[in-house]
Amino acid sequence: MTEFATNNSAIREAMEYDLVIVGGGPAGLSAAIHAKQLAASRNREISVCVLEKGSEIGAHILSGAVMDPRALTELFPDWQERGAPLNTPVSADRFLFLTEEKSYQFPNWILPACFKNEGNYIISLAHLTRWLGEQAEALGVDVFPGFAAAEILYTEHGAVRGVATGSMGITKSGKPGDHFQLGMELYAKYTLFAEGARGHLGKQLMQRFDLNRGRDPQSYGLGIKELWEVKPEEHRPGLVVHTAGWPLDAQTYGGSFLYHFGTNLVAVGLVVGLSYKNPYLSPFEEFQRYKLHPAIRPTFEGGKRLEYGARAIAAGGLNSLPQTVFPGGALIGCDAGYLNASRIKGSHAAIKTGMLAADAAVNAIIENRSNDILSAYPSAFENSWLHTELNQARNFKPWMAKGLYLGTAMVGLEQKLLGGNPPWTIHNRRADHECLEPASQHHPIDYPKPDGKITFDRLSSVFISNTNHAEDQPAHLTLKDASVPVQVNLKTYAGPEQRYCPAGVYEYVEHNGESQLQINAQNCVHCKSCDIKDPTQNIIWITPEGGGGPNYSSM
Repeated sequence: MTEFATNNSAIREAMEYDLVIVGGGPAGLSAAIHAKQLAASRNREISVCVLEKGSEIGAHILSGAVMDPRALTELFPDWQERGAPLNTPVSADRFLFLTEEKSYQFPNWILPACFKNEGNYIISLAHLTRWLGEQAEALGVDVFPGFAAAEILYTEHGAVRGVATGSMGITKSGKPGDHFQLGMELYAKYTLFAEGARGHLGKQLMQRFDLNRGRDPQSYGLGIKELWEVKPEEHRPGLVVHTAGWPLDAQTYGGSFLYHFGTNLVAVGLVVGLSYKNPYLSPFEEFQRYKLHPAIRPTFEGGKRLEYGARAIAAGGLNSLPQTVFPGGALIGCDAGYLNASRIKGSHAAIKTGMLAADAAVNAIIENRSNDILSAYPSAFENSWLHTELNQARNFKPWMAKGLYLGTAMVGLEQKLLGGNPPWTIHNRRADHECLEPASQHHPIDYPKPDGKITFDRLSSVFISNTNHAEDQPAHLTLKDASVPVQVNLKTYAGPEQRYCPAGVYEYVEHNGESQLQINAQNCVHCKSCDIKDPTQNIIWITPEGGGGPNYSSM
């Protein structure tokens, strides 16, 4: 362990590793595991560290989730013997089209292969990542939960040299408090970034190295999820239900999922594309009223809501994939945007890309290289089954952005009749924040009041997400210009941040007879919607003190 001086003359301790990985999700942990596996197979020892900003591995993980086990089987061919928590195989698929009062089931024979789930498993991704964390530690990986990577470190030549964790115990005034602990610098030959969609440091890297040059703007969806314990007579183990249509209008991308697994557990959620136009739309309220549909409500009557959470997903696919390597490191998993939106799956892609990046990094380390470009990683991806899969789905999101009916028809044509290999590529040219239209072009939406049984309000929902931030820490949500929310967002867009945020972080209040935006940063579930959807891009989201945020147990 070495000591290094920081710009403010304080001394931060530093540790040296061969490989530092930012993010303890499926991508980061799989990269760490595979790096150790490869080194051992070559009788080499490499040091690997994983930093996770959540209080424990899995605390910030949220996904549907139906998992394709293909990549996990490559990582651990004996995952079943090892006790990986994939315990509920999919037993039935249903795809419904909803109107406000009715539902229509698509015959399975008409569904493209991307909508079918034979051979997949309904899981808790939080449970799987905890299991992966155990496997990583057993291989000698240093796993540090509760430590948020807050700063990228560079060499004198501009290559990524590692990261620094955020200092703990800084007060709102910016001064050290009674429990102050200086951050630590972690240096590595290579650093992999696996923060999930819209990663704080990943965003900085894309800007610094111009990684998005020539690519479509990334397209995001906001996924809102609840975990329920339902009555035994309503439980159908292994049943997967997806819906399109109501409650969203035909011009708004989105759909729902409902998965039966475990002992009387049902995961239910709604994904709303953040390219929506109507500033009065509230993804949270749309999700709550979705549960009231006659085809959905019976599942939850008499049941108990156990958990709530929300997270943005990167849905742009191959067309929006940035350059994934730069001097000293790489982007993996959803930090890059490898999710397959047509399949509503990203975990298998996260694991696969973590393994591919680990391959490139370990080979470079064995060759005594460091802090250069891991060009073998994107090359390996382009020759992988994952690239083939994402290439077949490349037009899914651009078509669906053109409306439910046209999008469904064209996706069906491409996937069912052309085998996912159309001779054309459709592009998206607008970022999500550019799609919001002035409130004057739309009408407010009348959402039903929560009944406290099937539907709920934001604050009671945040409560069961176990979200917590140290009250005296500096706010991790700030504004570039404090006048913009009232002068632009409220005046032109009717204050959309109070609706697109699923956690009640933003609200307009009256102060001395004037409106002002109040930011309740302690409610933040780290979904990143504000960073994505704010029409003026005026909101700054930075990593808060390590251990803060939601604490999901089974999401």
